[in-house]
Amino acid sequence: MHEAGEPPYARIVADIRARIAAGDLGPGDRVPSARQITREWGVAIATATKVHARLREEGLVRAVPGIGTVVTAAHRHDLRHPAARGGESHDLTRERIVGAAIAIADAEGLSALTMRRIAATLGVATMSLYRHVQGKEDLVLQMVDAVFAPSPLPQRPPEGWRAQLELVARRQWQLYRRHHWLAPVVSMTRPQLVPSGMAYTEWVLRALDGLGLDRTTTWHVMLTVLGFVRGLAVNFEPEAHAEQDTGVTYTEWTEAQDRRLHKILASGQFPTLSRLATGPDIDADLDTVFEFGLGQLLDGLAVRVRRGG
Repeated sequence: MHEAGEPPYARIVADIRARIAAGDLGPGDRVPSARQITREWGVAIATATKVHARLREEGLVRAVPGIGTVVTAAHRHDLRHPAARGGESHDLTRERIVGAAIAIADAEGLSALTMRRIAATLGVATMSLYRHVQGKEDLVLQMVDAVFAPSPLPQRPPEGWRAQLELVARRQWQLYRRHHWLAPVVSMTRPQLVPSGMAYTEWVLRALDGLGLDRTTTWHVMLTVLGFVRGLAVNFEPEAHAEQDTGVTYTEWTEAQDRRLHKILASGQFPTLSRLATGPDIDADLDTVFEFGLGQLLDGLAVRVRRGG
């Protein structure tokens, strides 16, 4: 029985939690999607989204790309508290903790990452994690280092500064594409002292060295190139969350907006937008915008280099 004062999302969480506890929903089974929750319980999509968020915080579910939100295998009491089984896991390492954290962040975003959730995934007590990492801030720093490390830049760079900048920008773009949480974490104003990430800064500065640019210009160009890639890549995470929480793809969302868009454009308030929006679809996904922007940025730098800085 639910308490009268409980918010709607808490009652729904309790219902789904009870289904999991009873075995009606087992490990790997899909829990109701956000849209199913709105229909079954008669709540708004924001409430349904909050239900999924709370279930993730409790370590009961996880998001699987292309499948949906499923029950975890690590929700059982004996997995969260191995001490009750007669002892702590002896093979717990920093690498395993970081690897589990990256997997959770990749699947569900950094907001789903908690020390309790990592412990549940690994089947260890939460406090055992602190023998290997100082806390979440330290863990995230190690995650950044870990995702940059497997993609080292080549020891022998390609010929020419432009080819070198294109290589480092595209390599960084691919990292951000694989790990949607990474771009929002990387700071341009207070950069993390992560050796594997600092290698990208070194590469850009080395590519610019000898072009006749003064020290200040060289530094600004480096920040502009890396900042352009990171700035565009921060769009990966909110789009992934939107699709995950609503079950609606970007294409489905745009199609659903067509009627309203046509009504707004028909008002005559935006004649240029109306003219350019009419006709065949324009290929303007993040990848094409990235390639266009990178080309324009380097074209402008080439002009400056020809002028002698």
